[in-house]
Amino acid sequence: MPIALTCFQGRAGDHNDLGIPGAKSVAAHLARKLGLETVTVGDPEPALNGHWAVELEAAMPALKRMRDRFDVVYAEGSFSLAATSRCAVSLATLPALARHHGNAVVVWFDAHGDLNTPEASSTGYLGGLALSGPCGLWQSGLGGGLSIENIVLVGQRDLDPFEAELIEAKRIPHIRPGANLPQRLTEAVAGRPVYIHLDCDVLSPGIVPTDYQHENGLSLDDLRAACAVLAGSEVVGLEIAEFQNAWEEGGDPVSPEPLIEALEPLLQKLRR
Repeated sequence: MPIALTCFQGRAGDHNDLGIPGAKSVAAHLARKLGLETVTVGDPEPALNGHWAVELEAAMPALKRMRDRFDVVYAEGSFSLAATSRCAVSLATLPALARHHGNAVVVWFDAHGDLNTPEASSTGYLGGLALSGPCGLWQSGLGGGLSIENIVLVGQRDLDPFEAELIEAKRIPHIRPGANLPQRLTEAVAGRPVYIHLDCDVLSPGIVPTDYQHENGLSLDDLRAACAVLAGSEVVGLEIAEFQNAWEEGGDPVSPEPLIEALEPLLQKLRR
């Protein structure tokens, strides 16, 4: 299966200006490692750090282009590999995934659930609505189609009450950090095709620069072990979000190489 590498460079509910160059760095490392050409979607703009409705309106042109890009990638029968600045880009990617791979399980690596609705959100942050929109819990304007039954959450440890109640009511598999994570992930995926969303804040603080830091996350070894499990399934796509290119504004660039090395079980499968 050919690999289509996409780098998202538009607005997507950014709190700061570190995620867009972070995505560019991730895409550049993947391109060199796998010998790929990169298709870039969107143009860098300063962060607004605003309410979700303001952010969505500002991001909509680039998000629609990203959705269209994914439709083309999957219509051509390619594997989608994407570096996305923020989780809100999934408002565009996952509806396209659902149209072309409706049986795929979205394995959502993240410190958060991102399952809030606009009414339930206490922060008004667009990224907190990134998974609920594709599931049809609210109308983003970018489509839905993703079944809640096709979600597996991994690494969440900062859930809002609405999200916790939804996870319990819908019996969404929630694999917390800790012992036997690979086994629990294997059981949750249950042999189904998978699409992987990796928010870098699923990792413990201090491993890579991220907007949010929450203690007791995954290590790079944990991530590698999870990737080894998922490589045993049919994998239809991987998106890497929320890698910031520095620890602080104006700081020295940080390489994503250790993160990408932890993905090696999946990348090795792509090279076959």
